[in-house]
Amino acid sequence: MNVDSIQNGIVIDHISAGKGMMLYDLLGLDQLDASIAIIKNVNSHKMGKKDIIKIDADIPVDLDLIGYVDPDATVNVIKNGILVDKRSPELPETLVDVIKCKNPRCITCVEQELKHIFRLTDKERRIYRCIYCETKAN
Repeated sequence: MNVDSIQNGIVIDHISAGKGMMLYDLLGLDQLDASIAIIKNVNSHKMGKKDIIKIDADIPVDLDLIGYVDPDATVNVIKNGILVDKRSPELPETLVDVIKCKNPRCITCVEQELKHIFRLTDKERRIYRCIYCETKAN
């Protein structure tokens, strides 16, 4: 398989195998008018298998969202074919409108304009809870 290198854009690397498509959807990459390569189940010495997303456009990416999906991923910024910045997202303390509360009695189900806000309550187990009703996120 041959996937060309990019000259100006973003490479999201070290994504846990199987999480690449979830990240693609959550980042809204289907809305971009740019070349995007999603490479799934790539052999990795460090991880065994991994996913990679290459975006051939210099766009801002939500590090909190990437950190929520996979805090071990890395975000590489490429300019003129050269790596100029490497970022490591972390688990965000707060998520806003990334996931929805599954509790049918939560105020977010009645008040549609309310933002779905979740706070990290257990960093070890990566547990987020709704700030309104304390329901645990999936």
